[in-house]
Amino acid sequence: MELRVCVLAAGQGKRMNSDLPKVMHALAGKPMIEHVLDTAEKVTTSPPVIVYGHGGEVLRAHLTSRVLVWAEQREQLGTGHAVAQALPALPPECLILILYGDVPLLSVDTLKRLVAAAKDSGFGLLTVNLADPTGYGRITRDTRGEISAIVEHRDADSAVRVIKEVNTGVMALRAEYLHRWIPKLETHNAQGEYYLTDCVEMAVTEGIRVASVMAASEAEVLGVNTRNQLAYLERIHQRGIADALMVQGVTLLDPSRVDIRGNLRCGRDVVIDINALFEGNVELADGVYIGPNCVIRDSTLGVGTRVLANCVIEEAHIGENGRIGPFSRVRPETDLGQDVHIGNFVEVKKSTIADGSKVNHLAYIGDAAIGRNVNVGAGTITCNYDGAYKHKTIIEDDAFIGSDTQLVAPVTVGRGATVGAGTTVTEDVEPGRLVISRVRQKTIAGYQRPRKEK
Repeated sequence: MELRVCVLAAGQGKRMNSDLPKVMHALAGKPMIEHVLDTAEKVTTSPPVIVYGHGGEVLRAHLTSRVLVWAEQREQLGTGHAVAQALPALPPECLILILYGDVPLLSVDTLKRLVAAAKDSGFGLLTVNLADPTGYGRITRDTRGEISAIVEHRDADSAVRVIKEVNTGVMALRAEYLHRWIPKLETHNAQGEYYLTDCVEMAVTEGIRVASVMAASEAEVLGVNTRNQLAYLERIHQRGIADALMVQGVTLLDPSRVDIRGNLRCGRDVVIDINALFEGNVELADGVYIGPNCVIRDSTLGVGTRVLANCVIEEAHIGENGRIGPFSRVRPETDLGQDVHIGNFVEVKKSTIADGSKVNHLAYIGDAAIGRNVNVGAGTITCNYDGAYKHKTIIEDDAFIGSDTQLVAPVTVGRGATVGAGTTVTEDVEPGRLVISRVRQKTIAGYQRPRKEK
């Protein structure tokens, strides 16, 4: 039986106090709806049906790269009404897994257990025990221990409200049941809405067993209605990632002060200090050290590289045994070879720097190709922009660039050449030559500086 996923994502999320649709708020740098869809892709290859409503144009525009089926819910009249909008896209012969766009931490293992239960009985319901079940629909059971109904909190009496087992809203069941039951839903309840949970009572009436599956943890079934709840889930999610990294052999000097907003792959004996932020796809090879307060995005760092405090690295490749920082910025399209040093207050953009070269102090290297074993002195600038176009600076192997040099691109400094401190280079420098363009020093005796009149 084909498994189809239906994601309910039409809620406005009034308590978020935001113009952004609730499911578009980010968890670990990615909208909650994408977490749900990524998990769904791991249990079925069929395109999900997304029920959208408030802010739907924003949601649809964001998800254009995915293969999805869209169903609009123009009025938010309850979960049963939301599923009704999706039914035309859900063939009666399939099995439907109903998920929520604001419940982002469900695990693949939990969903697979739920689907297995639904395939066996025809109806699987995900439940969880909560220490404080206030606000949740309670699971009631018959004398045999089987689920008999779900009673929403507002409709529950005092005897039902003491029950700790609650409905998560997540269920898997045969589509033919929904096609039969959804048209029968009524709004005779405290909220005046069409409750999807009423399908449980209909199943019991027809003698269909509702198989319960307990969630692995409370955290994975928590939904988000406020920014406080979103922040709470963020910390839970980040701690889970941190724990997994440490099991793999990564040293986190404080697991509560590292954030991964994407995919972080680490080799052996990687050490990450406090307040590190990783975005996109980042790969750290064996023995990499990341100092405190660093931001690394979509980059690869080679074996033994050390990134010192307060560095930003974006869309770059850093070779083995590199040394970056402190206070360095490595910008996109930068490729550093082995044993390259990028020091404090150095910015590198769209440049290649070959093995053994050093740019250690207060420099800007942009649109440049630097060869092997080059030393770039403090205060050096590649003047790559003429106001309209970018131009390239080439510094060949073994060149020495003195401090406070301006290299006005396009320009080439030949192999083994030396540029004296304070030089402005506007023409190519031949290999092995020394070039100096600074003004000859003069000494004037008896000079008096201007003074203000009293």
